[in-house]
Amino acid sequence: MIHKLFYILILLAVPVFSVSAHKTTPEFSLDGQYKILIVPGHDEESTGAVFRDTKEEDMNIKLGLFLANLFSASGGKKDPNWEVYITRDWDGYQEWLLDYLEANKENIADFQEIISQTVTDEHAFNVVHLDAQAEMRTRLYGINKWADENQIDAIIHIHFTDYPRKNPSQRGDYKGFAIYFPESQFKNSFKSFALGSFIFQELFKNYPVSDYLPESLGLVPEQKLIAVGPNNSLDVPAILIEYGYIYEIRFSAFWKRDAELRKMSQATYNGLKNYFRYLEFIAKK
Repeated sequence: MIHKLFYILILLAVPVFSVSAHKTTPEFSLDGQYKILIVPGHDEESTGAVFRDTKEEDMNIKLGLFLANLFSASGGKKDPNWEVYITRDWDGYQEWLLDYLEANKENIADFQEIISQTVTDEHAFNVVHLDAQAEMRTRLYGINKWADENQIDAIIHIHFTDYPRKNPSQRGDYKGFAIYFPESQFKNSFKSFALGSFIFQELFKNYPVSDYLPESLGLVPEQKLIAVGPNNSLDVPAILIEYGYIYEIRFSAFWKRDAELRKMSQATYNGLKNYFRYLEFIAKK
């Protein structure tokens, strides 16, 4: 309960920066260059949530690509403030990632073993998630290792969700988004929470927070998800966004779905820019 109150107070203290989709005010223009890693969740072997003919992994890729494209300046030119990586697209995993995973197999296995044996405070509450398959777990540890070694400034894991029920072809009861970040005992917790808070502010303008009780604050501390660095294994600010339940009506038709994914990617982009503006703002004070 103390942790929840702490995070709520911090969220209230985070200033609000206004972002335009097309231009920024001079006083809040970014000065630095930042490395962003976008990780669309799941793949063809592990598709994640499925509702009728809609697959989560397809939605994740599409939203991830929409987001990556927003980091280009007007006219399609590369924005010098951003160095953006995405782990996979419609053709599969990126070559740079596959090459890294292959060249560092043993180091990643050792890293995974060390992290799995690290003891953390198990009293913290965790939302129940489906376990990632062994190959996916190794890949996620490899992505974390690559991100730390390459001094990535923020990691965004993109997901949609579902839950077990008697008839999975019927719409479920829950709706809304939630953002997972590392629990407070981890070294990347505070910056991850700040990152998540700015993106939360933008998503909340158009979308409801999850009404599943464990996610109902919108920002959910987590200690077991590999994506955000379990057992204190990641220095980089990292969040996992569950953008909604896959069966929600807004995602039911492809033309509706694409429009919503574009809006969600824009909100995520705005939140990311505001986060880095905030870091620059406090650094100058």
